[in-house]
Amino acid sequence: MKKKVLIILRITVAIILIQTLRFKFTAHPDSIYIFEKVGLEPYGRIGIGILELIAGILILIPKTVWIGAMLTLGIMFGAILMHLTKLGIEINNDGGVLFYTAILTFVLAAIILYVYKKRLV
Repeated sequence: MKKKVLIILRITVAIILIQTLRFKFTAHPDSIYIFEKVGLEPYGRIGIGILELIAGILILIPKTVWIGAMLTLGIMFGAILMHLTKLGIEINNDGGVLFYTAILTFVLAAIILYVYKKRLV
């Protein structure tokens, strides 16, 4: 895969992860609603926000891309699982944007990890 495409994928994942932090760290009502519904408010909201920040940074650093991608996969797997079991696809009439963004981020992180798999060994 071309180097520019990989950089774009990494930046896209980082932007998705980091842009959601303002909702988590400012205790936005939608964020509080989500984490209350899954029983993780407030510590889960803040903790997952910190993990997303770390993943977003790691995925941008060439030597730690694979760590950031693995961490992103874990976080997004949890988000997708919560949507499918406790939250539902649509939250507060968002049309499923959060759910589909989690799927997109999971797929992009999987592609990134696959490309950087040589660094796992």
